[in-house]
Amino acid sequence: MNVYGTEQIRNVVLLGHGGAGKTTVAEALALLTGVTKRMGKVPDGNTISDYDKEEIKRQFSISATLIPLEYEGEDGPIKINLLDTPGFFDFVGEVEEAISVADAAIIVVNCKAGIEPGTERAWEMCEKYNLPRLIFVTNMDDDHASYRELVVKLETKFGRKIAPFQLPIRENEKFVGFVNVVKMGGRRFTNLSDYEECEIPDYVRKNLTIARDALIEAVAETSEEYMERYFLGEEFTQEEISTALRTHVIEGDIVPVMMGSGINCQGFKVLLQAIDKYFPSPDHFECIGVDVSTGERFTAKYNDDVSLSARVFKTIVDPFIGKYSLMKICTGTLKGDTIVYNVNKDTEEKIGKLYTLRGKDQIEVQELRAGDIGAVAKLTVTQTGDTMAVRTAPIVYHKPQTSTPYTYMAYKAVNKGEDDKVSTALAKMMEEDLTLKVVNDAENRQALLYGIGDQQLDVVISKLQSRYKVDVTLSQPKFAFRETLRKKVKVQGKHKKQSGGHGQYGDVIMEFEPSGDLETPYVFEEKVFGGSVPRNYFPAVEKGLQECVLKGPLAGYPVVGLKATLLDGSYHPVDSSEMAFKMATILAFKQGFMEANPVLLEPIASLKVTVPDKFTGDVMGDLNRRRGRVLGMNSNHNGKQVIEADIPMSELFGYNTDLRSMTGGLGDYSYEFSRYEQAPGDVQKREIEARAAAKDGE
Repeated sequence: MNVYGTEQIRNVVLLGHGGAGKTTVAEALALLTGVTKRMGKVPDGNTISDYDKEEIKRQFSISATLIPLEYEGEDGPIKINLLDTPGFFDFVGEVEEAISVADAAIIVVNCKAGIEPGTERAWEMCEKYNLPRLIFVTNMDDDHASYRELVVKLETKFGRKIAPFQLPIRENEKFVGFVNVVKMGGRRFTNLSDYEECEIPDYVRKNLTIARDALIEAVAETSEEYMERYFLGEEFTQEEISTALRTHVIEGDIVPVMMGSGINCQGFKVLLQAIDKYFPSPDHFECIGVDVSTGERFTAKYNDDVSLSARVFKTIVDPFIGKYSLMKICTGTLKGDTIVYNVNKDTEEKIGKLYTLRGKDQIEVQELRAGDIGAVAKLTVTQTGDTMAVRTAPIVYHKPQTSTPYTYMAYKAVNKGEDDKVSTALAKMMEEDLTLKVVNDAENRQALLYGIGDQQLDVVISKLQSRYKVDVTLSQPKFAFRETLRKKVKVQGKHKKQSGGHGQYGDVIMEFEPSGDLETPYVFEEKVFGGSVPRNYFPAVEKGLQECVLKGPLAGYPVVGLKATLLDGSYHPVDSSEMAFKMATILAFKQGFMEANPVLLEPIASLKVTVPDKFTGDVMGDLNRRRGRVLGMNSNHNGKQVIEADIPMSELFGYNTDLRSMTGGLGDYSYEFSRYEQAPGDVQKREIEARAAAKDGE
């Protein structure tokens, strides 16, 4: 593949709802640019981007895939780094990584399905990252697909930015061509995406006038001179219109709407022209980081004449093809067989060959210039988010922002002795996927696997089996309850044993009561008068307490909020020992705790749920059913409400799936542990019985 300069590069991410046709769009563009001889199909499992076994099996994208295309543009050849992303929300981490290096986006919308939750999510992400974008409407070959209706919905949903650059031409209920609104000309498809000029049908003219007037008005708004000419009724030249529209698209003030049929490969030649003409090259943007040597903010244009800096935005770890670090070059030029400095790890890495990946294929390149995207194999310490630079100019760029995983399950290896293999495999998968997390919950003796949703966890288990040959089962996690007492009691604990020679004798009278502090296991005091328990045995009494609070007598959970006071006791000058007093304390604790109204405390989370206005009633009703207490609701001024609530952690199990189902996938949530509260009687009873049954089964 040729080497391309910064101004010749277009980094474009494909976004949209699952099943909207993003992978098919990528296949059509690959066919037209000569990458393939025929279009792959998702059901056939032969597409460039969905090459992983899991993607072929499930027939949807799981990972973001790079597909570089070479295209002969209006002003010479360009390289389009196309990033095909998953549409399902569980794999949002992949989308976020791809967006972090994209300079523009194509939001793919299925004309028949219309605006779907994934469409809205894609729009929100483009707004968040200020990405120029266009909307490409697929499935135009469907008889029941109404383009006009879809455009009205897009305008209603996303406002005046929406600008149809094309209107469809249909004959005998078939999609045969389009009207170019910018050039005011009819186009009839001949072979695939090729077309010839044709007359504009009469039935299109009314909508064409509306669309054209809106475009010309947008052109007029680019300068005072244009506005003056517009009011005087002067015509703009074709070049003036194109230049003004390009400015508006790059600034995000206009979002063109274009169309095509993925199955028939129609409309993609014009899409390539639009990418070339309207989308910006990386030199329109700045890369922002921190200069490590001074600690000051660093800002630079994408420019290949200065010293090297690049950021790793994605890692691929494949048991067969090895490890690849995908990076975007920010400044300078990266060449093969060089030494670069990993600023985050403060170590040097040897760069061997440089590649650009096209799906699973590696294409060797001589160098990568600023703004380009490529890959390096087998870097030793480099991870996603690291910055590569030269030691004399150490710059650190921000890591890709990835969503926090809140869905989790307990996992364990099916076969004994495979725990290490599972841990190693998961570590490799976490290198690839930043939204995957493993937590060792020592208290409940369980390992927890965190992800964005159940589907992602299901894919992880399947990959462990197919890639790494280890079987893992998922189960509902145990929740970390606590035990405490509710009233004051006074008890005696006496440990007495005689077995020839020295015996054992310890005797304590203790008072147990609530301390009022549920964050501290216990508070120990002594009020012994007259030396009935010698001072040197006080530490033994406390040691007994320390042991007891680790596992309460009610259900074996840690004890909190306990105040223990040593009041009195007795000792034997020969038979008393530290061990005897420790055992006496344990006896006193077990008896006293069970007499002092023991209760189970459950962990409570502070929950924030962000949902569109229309779903607030359903979500609040569901929270009440889950024993949640809604504390308040605030608008985030984007047509969404943020509901704040306290909710038991155990009730959040499965919440991700239910929230998506209630909100059509448009709800988000986050939570953090807040405190412990007394669990209701039925929950306590159920938990105590479950723990007793588990103990009997051991």
